[in-house]
Amino acid sequence: MNFRKTLLISMSLISFTFLQSCQEDSEPNNQEGQAQVRLNLTDAPGLYQAVYIDLQNVELKVDSSAWISLNTQAGIYNLLDFQNGLDTLIGQASVPAGKLNQIRLILGPNNSIVTATDSLSLKVPSGSQSGLKLLVNYTLQADLVYEFSLDFDAHRSIVLKGNGDYSLKPVIRVFTSSSTGSISGFIQPDSVMTGILAHNTLGDSAATIADTNTGYFLLAGLNPGTYTVEFNPQAPFNFKDTTNIMVNAGQVTDLDTISF
Repeated sequence: MNFRKTLLISMSLISFTFLQSCQEDSEPNNQEGQAQVRLNLTDAPGLYQAVYIDLQNVELKVDSSAWISLNTQAGIYNLLDFQNGLDTLIGQASVPAGKLNQIRLILGPNNSIVTATDSLSLKVPSGSQSGLKLLVNYTLQADLVYEFSLDFDAHRSIVLKGNGDYSLKPVIRVFTSSSTGSISGFIQPDSVMTGILAHNTLGDSAATIADTNTGYFLLAGLNPGTYTVEFNPQAPFNFKDTTNIMVNAGQVTDLDTISF
């Protein structure tokens, strides 16, 4: 089985969903005052040369309020620039304390993908109209700063239609580093393209591709628990895995160097 097929099979196991809920605070809610919210864009791997999205605006809905526009860093972003721990701030604002229910991304018309042979338009059915809505369930308390990551799964978000067109059906996880943990390490030899998948018995999972310059990888946004980590390197190297990897909230579990 070649690497591309192996990676696609591994990533099909990932139970990410477009309407992903965050962990809710266990502390009582202070409904008065303002909370600071920051949104960062990161990416799960995709088998393309580039995936460009035209971000126009980011909005939040707190309790039953109208949509609140963030101070948005509008522009065209290549999602594949933000992997293995790299991210970029796309919006921030001071908002009323309360229950954060939804995040909405408004996209413009200039979305595209670059394959090995071509640059193609990427159609977004609702991104410029009703927006890409993410359901969230998180209590914002006054006078605190909340940093959310939007993990945009480029691989699962792009659909090749029967007529040859590509469309965007976003698969996005929303998580905070304080309530989730990460797994990191290095692949050796570092030039070996390696797909990495972490999963547990509860269905929590994350995937990435190790950096082929440094061998570094980071699997972020994992709920606390015990995981199995699978490594699927490019031929002629063989699959391997490691079990009973403990992930704790707010911490990075370092696997050091995985050698083939």
